[in-house]
Amino acid sequence: MFFDSPAMDTARFIASQLASGAWVTLKITFFAELIVLLLSFVIALMRLSPWRVVRWVATLYVEVLRGISALVLLFYLFFILPLFGISLSPMTTGILGLGLTFSAYGSEIVRSALVNVSHGQRDAVRALDFSPLTALRRIILPQALPFMLPPLGNQLVELMKTTSLVSLITLTDLTFSGAQLVTTLGQQSLIWSIVLVCYFVMAWPLSWAVRRYEQHISAWRRAGSSA
Repeated sequence: MFFDSPAMDTARFIASQLASGAWVTLKITFFAELIVLLLSFVIALMRLSPWRVVRWVATLYVEVLRGISALVLLFYLFFILPLFGISLSPMTTGILGLGLTFSAYGSEIVRSALVNVSHGQRDAVRALDFSPLTALRRIILPQALPFMLPPLGNQLVELMKTTSLVSLITLTDLTFSGAQLVTTLGQQSLIWSIVLVCYFVMAWPLSWAVRRYEQHISAWRRAGSSA
């Protein structure tokens, strides 16, 4: 029967392998993004700290990680750290390596948004004698979030696409699954075309959400400026 033909078996095999790889890609993206968000806020606040040593440590963190290739960092975590007795699983390495790399850029997005809150609002905070934490939570952060979320959303899309690097540390993500299928089946054009479409299908909803939010923020700014 047609449904039991070799072509249908091959199609099911390809779909199964790529779906498994796509799931790994999405897991890495999700957990790496959690690290990115956490460290982005921590490092941004450290860079705005009144203590010089704290600012210096945060600046060093950002400059070092922005100056290192994400691929080299993954290789270092996966192949070099075991020489010092620290062994990480491929999944942990991928999540940590990408999370650290993108947090350096994310911290600059967060810092810029926090700094751009008007001086009038900061003067009001001092006049009301709010504690730094209360001022951040109730005054500064709510006004900074609309400015930082669109670039952070774009960064999330870029993070998802960069997960293809983890295929080089033996993680069977979408890219690695595609490479295995090419080796097994030899249909390069077909397999890589499907992989390309898979990445687009995963990235498009994120890109769409970012665009919609940017449109909402633009309308909000226009309304605020005309008020």
